[in-house]
Amino acid sequence: MEMNGNELIAADRDTVWQALNDPEILKQCIPGCEVLEKISDTELTATVVAKIGPVKVKFKGEVRLEDLNPPRSYSIVGEGKGGIAGFAKGGADITLAEEEGGTRLTYVVDAKVGGKIAQLGSRLIDSAAKKLAGRFFASFSEKVGVDGGEE
Repeated sequence: MEMNGNELIAADRDTVWQALNDPEILKQCIPGCEVLEKISDTELTATVVAKIGPVKVKFKGEVRLEDLNPPRSYSIVGEGKGGIAGFAKGGADITLAEEEGGTRLTYVVDAKVGGKIAQLGSRLIDSAAKKLAGRFFASFSEKVGVDGGEE
């Protein structure tokens, strides 16, 4: 599955970068996130519950940050295991660019799923992934964005 997009966040690039590296903010923004713990500056563990069509899966996994170029970009690489339901693994490239009105966050995701989840079909999985990404960015923008133009 491939997915890409961008969001304008009403905050300066340094603020957005710090939020993208703050496990507490990320935990609050990731739909279904039960646990998100920082192991090191570049490693995190997570437990996330996701509903994909009729299947509810609890993924436990690890995430690594690579190719760090603060405060401009990094890559996320990870894998989550959902027991008999299957697995998800892949990565995302995140880029931050300053522009009028805030910071443009651009993402390119490449992920693979296997096991019972993969049997649901790519259209259902893609739809669920886009919905989850939309919920994440709405929540992230709300938490990180400057309200009323104040900085």
